[in-house]
Amino acid sequence: MATATRRLLRLSLTRSTRTFLAQPAAGLHKAAAARDHDYASPCGFLGSWDPPSLPEEAEARLDRLRKEYERKMKQVRKECAHDVEMLRIEKERKDEARREAARIANLERKAAKAAAKQSLAAQRKAFQEDFRQTLMKERAEKLESWRAKEELREKKKEEKKELLRRKSSLWIAEAELEQRVTAAIVDTTQL
Repeated sequence: MATATRRLLRLSLTRSTRTFLAQPAAGLHKAAAARDHDYASPCGFLGSWDPPSLPEEAEARLDRLRKEYERKMKQVRKECAHDVEMLRIEKERKDEARREAARIANLERKAAKAAAKQSLAAQRKAFQEDFRQTLMKERAEKLESWRAKEELREKKKEEKKELLRRKSSLWIAEAELEQRVTAAIVDTTQL
């Protein structure tokens, strides 16, 4: 008898040890959460029924219990509906706030983009104006250089003509030139 008891005890211990070791950590967490949870007070309907001796009295009591239960459930449903409505309103308010924040952020982003665009346009305009001024200055310098070169060329031409006039011992006026050419052709002297 003692050996059978020992065997049963050993068997139950190994089973309980196996089940304890087989429980995951989540099971322990659930047990701790269940311990810390605040439960509602027990319902007054549970265990409140004492069977009366008369069936009419039992039916009347049962009818009262059903009506009271329906009243309480109606109140619970109203509270639940109110809570759901409040959650919906809160969600709507949060969504509206999120949409408003997104709209404001979008407006700020557009304003920053427009300001950056204007700044870039102003920089581009300043660059183009500077570039245009530089081109105009270069063109003016080239034109001035070209004029100076032309004047120098004209001066050199005039100097050559003047030098040619001085060196020429026989300067012939243009009016007499034709006459002299015909005379030179007619009067050929042989050497």
